[in-house]
Amino acid sequence: MARFNFYDMNVYSVPEGKNTIEEMAALAKHFCYKGIAITNPSRSCSPEKSTLVDGLEVFSGVELNVENASKLHGLVGKYRKMVDVIVVRGGNENINRAALENSNVDVLSNCGSLKDSGMNHVLAKSANDHDVAISFDLGDIISQRGGRRVRALSNFRKNLKLVRKYDVSFTLTSNAMSYYDLRAPNELIALARLFGMTREEAISGLSTTPEKIISKNRPSANYVFEGVEIVSVPSDNALLDEGDEV
Repeated sequence: MARFNFYDMNVYSVPEGKNTIEEMAALAKHFCYKGIAITNPSRSCSPEKSTLVDGLEVFSGVELNVENASKLHGLVGKYRKMVDVIVVRGGNENINRAALENSNVDVLSNCGSLKDSGMNHVLAKSANDHDVAISFDLGDIISQRGGRRVRALSNFRKNLKLVRKYDVSFTLTSNAMSYYDLRAPNELIALARLFGMTREEAISGLSTTPEKIISKNRPSANYVFEGVEIVSVPSDNALLDEGDEV
């Protein structure tokens, strides 16, 4: 597993969480993560700046939690150039739909409830069309017990079928509020197997999708626009064939 770069893209720090960025980063590095995204809710504080903590990448992020879907697009526009990762906390169909129809949203998290998985065929297709990833928040399995845990697993199974059918990008996250909640990649992969995810799919949710999100939001110096990038610019001399006069 060492050949993969693993990321947890939805982690909290103080004041929303219980531990500092440095404390969360130290444990994440111990667990062999390449990076984490600090996604404290926008209502609690300003987004943290991206930084490097003892070799571990800490990405700036924000979690948008709104009750009215009409306010979501304005908030997404406000934060898009400020952070590496925009996460929308869902939970009802209107918020879920608004998030999945906005290409500037990176991840929809906590889209379900005790009564419903939060996803359907229309929303899954929209997620694919607008390249918004669905988050499997494994903190729900870690923290819940009894019927709530069974319900969370059932919701994940339903959503897994939809993301497979419509080729939707997805992430796995511990949704950690403290370093006691943070889990190593191999633990998250094992938890994902409980609702039918393959090892390869779980690895993709911890590596490929996060890397795609960061790459999209941190274009290289040669970036022109989506799909176009300057590979190299030859010098004038390089354009001349051998034997041509200057």
